[in-house]
Amino acid sequence: MKYLGIDFGEKHVGISVSNDDGTMAFPQATLMGGAGLIDDVLSIVSEKKVSEIVIGESKNFEGVDNPIMKKARLFAEELADKAGMPVHFEPEFMTSVEARHIQGGGEKTHASAAALILKSFLDRKNNDILVA
Repeated sequence: MKYLGIDFGEKHVGISVSNDDGTMAFPQATLMGGAGLIDDVLSIVSEKKVSEIVIGESKNFEGVDNPIMKKARLFAEELADKAGMPVHFEPEFMTSVEARHIQGGGEKTHASAAALILKSFLDRKNNDILVA
């Protein structure tokens, strides 16, 4: 099963895609936020034959949703409806900072952050399968 990971932001949205086995995550693209974003994501979902979507769940140090999460949740609802597939949230904390630390800055930072979010989800999911 193939997954799509999203690092949601108001200006930039990082996209990553898993391998067919759902064990690895690869940075794919950085999209511009705003009008047309849903259609851009749906195009990648179709092109890459994605079955499920994972969006980073951003919280502050106290574990409370960051201001961006209201928009991310609305985006997730609309995306799930239009894509007709499950959309999951994966806790994330400072993935953009981690991505910059690993690769340096640049255009791919958001896509790399999306890959970190997706990899976290896949590791947890695959570990749960092994334990069960």
